[in-house]
Amino acid sequence: MNVVGISAYYHEASCCLLRDGELIAAAAEERFSRIKHDSSLPLAAFRFCLEAGGIGIQDLHCIAYYELPARKLSRQLWTGMPVGGDPSLPWLDAQRPELEIRERLGYEGPIELFDHHLSHAASSFLYSGFEDAAILTVDGVGEWATTSYGRGNGARVELFEQVDFPNSLGLLYSTITGYLGFRVNSAEYKVMGLAPYGEPRYVDQVRELITEGPDGQYALSMRYFDFLRESRMFSDALAELFGTPPRAPESEILPFHHDVARSMQVVLEEVLLAKAQYLRSKVDSPNLCMAGGVALNCVANGRVLRDGPFERLFVQPAAGDSGACLGAAALAHAKLTGRRHSGERLAHVYLGPSYSSERVADILADMELPALDFRGREAELLEAVVDRLVAGQVIGWFQGAMEFGPRALGARSIIADPRVADMRERLNQLVKKREAFRPFAPSVLEEQAEKHFALDHRSPFMLETCQVTSEIDVPAVTHVDRSARPQTVSASDNPRYWALIDAFHRRTGCPMIVNTSFNVRKEPIVCTPDDALRCMANSDIDAVVLEDFIVDRGALPAEWRPLLRSLNYSPMVGEAPGEISPTIYSFF
Repeated sequence: MNVVGISAYYHEASCCLLRDGELIAAAAEERFSRIKHDSSLPLAAFRFCLEAGGIGIQDLHCIAYYELPARKLSRQLWTGMPVGGDPSLPWLDAQRPELEIRERLGYEGPIELFDHHLSHAASSFLYSGFEDAAILTVDGVGEWATTSYGRGNGARVELFEQVDFPNSLGLLYSTITGYLGFRVNSAEYKVMGLAPYGEPRYVDQVRELITEGPDGQYALSMRYFDFLRESRMFSDALAELFGTPPRAPESEILPFHHDVARSMQVVLEEVLLAKAQYLRSKVDSPNLCMAGGVALNCVANGRVLRDGPFERLFVQPAAGDSGACLGAAALAHAKLTGRRHSGERLAHVYLGPSYSSERVADILADMELPALDFRGREAELLEAVVDRLVAGQVIGWFQGAMEFGPRALGARSIIADPRVADMRERLNQLVKKREAFRPFAPSVLEEQAEKHFALDHRSPFMLETCQVTSEIDVPAVTHVDRSARPQTVSASDNPRYWALIDAFHRRTGCPMIVNTSFNVRKEPIVCTPDDALRCMANSDIDAVVLEDFIVDRGALPAEWRPLLRSLNYSPMVGEAPGEISPTIYSFF
C-alpha cells in the first residue's frame, strides 16, 4: 500500500511516502525551490517521493492532507483579513487544497483530510515506538486548536482537550520574538538561543501576558497583543509593560533583550511543566510524545524530561508543520488497514535526495573544477577530512540522503573542530553570516556521549539540551550557560558520519565535532551538489566534501567564485511570494 502525506499552504510545505508501512521518503519543498519556508503545494517534493519509491501516481492508494481546510477557514474568517494580505483572497476557497492536488498533481484517487493537531499528534506517537503514551501538541494555531492533550494506544490516537485560538503559547513566544526584533514565524529559536545570556528579571511581566486556567486551559491577556488585526504581534501596552520600546530589526542587542528572552523561556518552561503534570494525571503512561512548533524548543524539552512526570520523551524531529505530513500519512494508513504502520521508533530522517559519486564526478568534470578523488578509499578520505579539521578548517559535508526536518544531522552539515577557541565566532560571522550569540551543536559518538554530556539516552535528532560535563574544553559547542544540544551519532544510522567522528576521536581524543546546517543565512539547507558549491562561493567554507570528492577552496581557479555563485541559479531563490510580513504571524 502506497500512501503520500502532504502539508502545504502555511509555513513549510512537505511531502512523504509510506510504502507498506515503511517510511520511504520525505522532503520539504523549500529544498528544491530554494524559497525559504516555501508553503506552496510541494510539487517537486511529491515527484521526488514517487521516484524514491519507484512508483507512479497510478500506484498511490491515498493522499493524506494534514488539516481540515473548511474548519481552518472558519477561524480565518473570524480573524479577518490581515494587513498586507493577498487581495486575491485565495484562502477563502476551502476546496483549494483538494482541487490543486487533483489538478496540479494529476491525482484522481482517494484523498483523506485530517485535523491539524491530530496530524501533529500522530506524527509523534505513531513514529515513537511506544505502545502507549500521553501526547502534548503545542504550536501557534492549527484550525482552532493551539494546544492539544491526547493519548495514543496501538494504532489509535485520541485528543481529549484543547486550548483554542487566540490563546496560544506559540503566539505568545512569537510575540516576544517580534518585540525583540526577530522575524516572526521563523526566528523563534533565536529567542531560545539568546535566553542563556540573560537573567529572568522580567518573569513577572511575562506572567502578566498569560493566565493559567483549570485543567489544561490558559488564556492570553489580549490587551498586550495586536496579532488579530494589526501589522505586528504586540500592542503598545506590551512595550509599556516592559518599559522599553521594541527592538528594531538588525539593531544592537542589549542586556535588556537578553533578560526578556530569558524571562520568556522561563515562563514557557513553567507552563509546559504544569501542563505536562496535568496530562500525566489524565493519561496513565510513563511515556510522553510532543509535537507542534513549540516542541522544537529543545531547552524546554530537556526541562520537561528532567523535571516533569514522564520517564521517556519522544519528539519527532520535524515537529513543526513540515512534519505533520508524516502524521497524516500514518493516520491514513491506519484508517485504510486498521493497523499501525509500524511499531518501531523512527531511527533516522535520512529520507531526502542522494547523489552517487559518479553523478558528483560528472558535475565536477562539467564545471572543470579541480577535486581530490577518493572513490574506493573511504579511510583515506576520512583521514584527509580530519587533517583539515585539525588544521582549523571549516568543511561542508555532503553525504548520502538529505535529512528531513530543520536540523542538519550529518548529511548536509557544516563541520569543524569544537576545541578551537574562536570557531563559533568565525562560523557565525564568516560562514553562517548571522548573529554572534547563536550557538552551535555537537555531533558526538553515541557510545561516548554520556562521558561528555549530562545525557543518559540516545538523542539522534538534536531535540533537547543538557549540560556539558566533558573534561575536554569544547568552546565552539558550549553555550554561555554550559549547555549544548548534542546529536548522538550511531554507526548503524549514519556509518560514514560516525566513522569520520571516530577518526577525529582517534586522532585528537575528542569524540565530537561541530555540526551546523549547510546553508548561509536566509537560504534553505543545501539539497544538491550544485547548492553545496554555490554555498561555498557565498561563504568562507574552506572545503566541501561531496561524497568521495574533496573540493578545496585554495585549489580553485581565480574565476571560481562567480562561476559557482551562478550555478543552478533560479529567480525563485529568496522569500516566498506574497508573504505578509516578518513582524506578524501568518494565519493564512
